[in-house]
Amino acid sequence: MSKETVEIMVEGGKASAGPQMGQSFGPLGVNIQEILSEINKKTADFKGMKVPVKVTVETSNKSFTIEVGTPPTSELIKKEVGVDKGSGEPNKNKIGNLAIEQVIKIAKMKQDSMIINNLKGAVKSVIGTCGSLGVLVENKIPNEINVEVDNGVYDKEINEGKTEPSSDKLSMLKAFLSGKKKEYEAELAAKKAEEEEKKEEKAEGGEEKKEEAPKEELKKEEEKK
Repeated sequence: MSKETVEIMVEGGKASAGPQMGQSFGPLGVNIQEILSEINKKTADFKGMKVPVKVTVETSNKSFTIEVGTPPTSELIKKEVGVDKGSGEPNKNKIGNLAIEQVIKIAKMKQDSMIINNLKGAVKSVIGTCGSLGVLVENKIPNEINVEVDNGVYDKEINEGKTEPSSDKLSMLKAFLSGKKKEYEAELAAKKAEEEEKKEEKAEGGEEKKEEAPKEELKKEEEKK
């Protein structure tokens, strides 16, 4: 008996027929719609996230099995934060602020697929991905929060596997993020105002030169006389 394996990335619950699916499954002679329907059932809980799926087809009778992996760490972070995409300027524009408990939850989901043998290491890995997306953890950037993780500040939460922060803590983190966003918006506004001012100065300088040009020409004419 011969088997063929196809690995694809789909949006949870929204796998649909298209060129990629046709190229992947067409040569195997299987019922693509049946496969898509089964994939969507199995990935329904990952709505709004990209999910890795492995489909194994038995070529002799066209039967198949489907294995759903966990979404990439970045997708889980965006889901937890409630955004569709990361920050375009992660070092300046912060789009989220996670509690350590939320990071632990993601780390526990991804630990088995990481080349890491302990939860603390998985937590640090998730924190690193948070940084590339523009997401703070406990009001801090990755370098700062990982130093605290190394120093045992969050050992209690990690050892107990806590995954649910208190509502008060979430409110505090949200307020801090709001302040950061206002700082970024103020910085953008100041930069825009500065650019507009430079444009105006340049335009005024050009007008002055235009006015001076005729005067210089008249002066030269008078000197010739």
